[in-house]
Amino acid sequence: MTADKVRSLAAAVAWRTSAVPPVVFTNGVFDLLHPGHVLVLEQARALGGSLVVGVNADDSAQRLNKAPRRPINDAAARARVIAALACVDCVVVFSEDTPETLIEAIEPDVLVKGDDYAASQVPGRAAVERRGGRVHLVPRAAGYSTTAIVERIRAAT
Repeated sequence: MTADKVRSLAAAVAWRTSAVPPVVFTNGVFDLLHPGHVLVLEQARALGGSLVVGVNADDSAQRLNKAPRRPINDAAARARVIAALACVDCVVVFSEDTPETLIEAIEPDVLVKGDDYAASQVPGRAAVERRGGRVHLVPRAAGYSTTAIVERIRAAT
């Protein structure tokens, strides 16, 4: 069952010992899954043997100030949807403002973010590079954002 891919931090660390290397990590809110999310996740998975996805908990997502009344879906629902994707091997919900603690515990070999970040600004970069890993920036799909989807829905009602 794909729901088994959603793990606590302790269970994810235990899973990591048997994960197919290299282990790739990325993270996000993933409120309303859209093709831009799928593209980033598929590109991340193509960089390694296993993909771990950190999903912001509700309080963490709200602190990101994405938009009013967000996230729309709670963390458990968002994590479950991400876990259902074939390219994803493990999902962990985190409450901190950044996934740095999660990254330090999981010890990925590759850390992936969208190219709207500079590599030097990616949270967890130092921990990954200290162990010999690398940061990889993937191009984001133009025209896709959860905020734009929400705005279109609200304008239509």
